[in-house]
Amino acid sequence: MNTNDILTIASQKANKWLLGKYDDNTKQQITYLLENDEKELIESFYQDLEFGTGGLRGIMGVGTNRMNIYTVGMATQGLCNYLKKHFAGLKQIKVAIGYDSRNNSHLFAETAAKIFSSNDFKVYLFESLRPTPELSFAIRHLGCQSGIVITASHNPKEYNGYKAYWDDGSQLINPHDKNVIAEVQKIQSINDVKFKSKTENIQIIGKDIDEIYLDNIKKLSLSPNLIKKFGNIKIVYTPLHGSGATLVPMSLKKFGFTDISIVEEQNNADGNFPTIKSPNPEESSALNLAIEKAKNIDADLVMATDPDADRVGVAIKNSKGEYILLNGNQTGTILIYYLLNKWHENKKIEGKEYIVKTIVTTELLTEIAKKYKVECCDVLTGFKYIADIIKQNENKKTFIGGGEESYGYLVGDFVRDKDAVISCSMIAEAAVYAKSIGIY
Repeated sequence: MNTNDILTIASQKANKWLLGKYDDNTKQQITYLLENDEKELIESFYQDLEFGTGGLRGIMGVGTNRMNIYTVGMATQGLCNYLKKHFAGLKQIKVAIGYDSRNNSHLFAETAAKIFSSNDFKVYLFESLRPTPELSFAIRHLGCQSGIVITASHNPKEYNGYKAYWDDGSQLINPHDKNVIAEVQKIQSINDVKFKSKTENIQIIGKDIDEIYLDNIKKLSLSPNLIKKFGNIKIVYTPLHGSGATLVPMSLKKFGFTDISIVEEQNNADGNFPTIKSPNPEESSALNLAIEKAKNIDADLVMATDPDADRVGVAIKNSKGEYILLNGNQTGTILIYYLLNKWHENKKIEGKEYIVKTIVTTELLTEIAKKYKVECCDVLTGFKYIADIIKQNENKKTFIGGGEESYGYLVGDFVRDKDAVISCSMIAEAAVYAKSIGIY
């Protein structure tokens, strides 16, 4: 197909939007593209933004191939239609909605809330940005059948996304992922979407869930007495303009850490991420400001979370006193070693415990598990597969922790996604343990 044919298809689809029930601002932007920007017109309309196994993710803007209230609306209606079929026996279906600091995240979350409510669902909408793992927790705590979070994780600022969750607090897996995709694909027009809100079905949640979530995290602590003795270690934390600012410092303080320095330049929620090239803790440059602050105050530990606070990057001092960045395998190894060693010391290992890692994550975790006679499960890449193992073993075995080399970790099973709020607190506790035995 040549460029002219592609342009013709894009133009035809754009003109349909001009004639449809779209808002005036959207139509103005479409008119501009039709008259002035063929390249962007093609990018925006030639293809449709696909709802994949992980939901939606794309550049924000007008068009069928962009993240906007209409593509979000069609995805939400498709999800609604599947939930109605699967949970047909329920009197009322319940969903929870969270969102991060990205541009339009609040708008997209409110759009989804209106559609869920219009479909007669009970909707729990967070009052402001929250970490993605808290959304997973809220689904389970509130007895929801599903939930969504608006985030594009660590993608560039131009992006946003839409992740769907099931009733166990995990991202969708087979068969639900494929079935939802099929229902979304059936939505051919915004005329099929119920945009008109039923406000009586929407309940705003926030601090009430925060406290319960943080209390559950505090129960994971394995060394409270050591924290009483060494809880004054110097910690530098940056949320990288994301949702971690809402709960990570609170969790650290709840554990008993008293010397927490926040990178103030990155403590504001800002979807433009003005101080960094990429809001990705895997990128060394994302931690530059945090390490600079750490040098100024001689900090013991540096941690950075991505915009939706499900992944964490760590820097520590080496034997020469220089700050070095840990990769995902190194942080995961330290965390799992600490967990299993403390479970062993506390005589909590009874033979039914296990950890989970993805197949691309270091085999050192397998060896550590063997040392402590704990089962190690390998799963495909993606935290939803770790969550699936937890679900399969529910009430049979005890999940201690797990993770993947891409900076995502989980301790305990009350959340079913990678959790940087939990991870930051437990990594800090591991640092205290290392200090107590003189190796840090």
